[in-house]
Amino acid sequence: MQALSSVEGGYDLLAPKFDHTPFRTPDGVLDATAAALRPLGPFGRGLDVCCGTGAGLRVLESVCQGPNLGVDFSTGMLAQGRRAYPGAGWVRADARALPFAEGFDLAISLGALGHFLPAERPALFAGVYHALRPGGVFAVPVGAPPPVTSVWYWALAGFDLAMRVRNALWRPTFVMYYRTCPLRAIRRDLTASGFTVTTVPLAALGRREDGSPRYRLVVARTARTP
Repeated sequence: MQALSSVEGGYDLLAPKFDHTPFRTPDGVLDATAAALRPLGPFGRGLDVCCGTGAGLRVLESVCQGPNLGVDFSTGMLAQGRRAYPGAGWVRADARALPFAEGFDLAISLGALGHFLPAERPALFAGVYHALRPGGVFAVPVGAPPPVTSVWYWALAGFDLAMRVRNALWRPTFVMYYRTCPLRAIRRDLTASGFTVTTVPLAALGRREDGSPRYRLVVARTARTP
């Protein structure tokens, strides 16, 4: 039922069960992200972009003085988040048109970039830039792509192909792709939106056979005022 719905409708259906599925960001990624952000702080207000049920609020609460806020366009996911983190604020909005202006010191987004087509990322990143105060940080953990010899490589490629076929044959579309947001493309689009971009290895999540980190934290900073 979720797969045949829209992105919003699908997540409304999945919301009560979402935290018990593999799609929720694992605690290890949350903890590694928080650990990498602490030396970059202190931060005041935090924003979780495409917050879902609010797993990212666990990161924000550990590195921000608050108050923190989650934004998503699924009413069902926001309802679950409110129950889990009653001290946070919650706003329903389309992340491609964020309704904020220089109100946050830190923004994060966890596992959501696959819901945006490459042509939509500039609007998303421009909105995040506008939501951050001068010198603010936007942080996104990004996993390394699996090698072509890996079962996971072909599983993800097969999933993306199935979604493309589904979206060609069925309306409304359900945008969720795993291979449309590689690190180089994220870095390029963030830079084009005005961010200064660096990456931090999330060493706690291990390394691949070639020694490179399994995950990196993309750290994009807005320009500081003179």
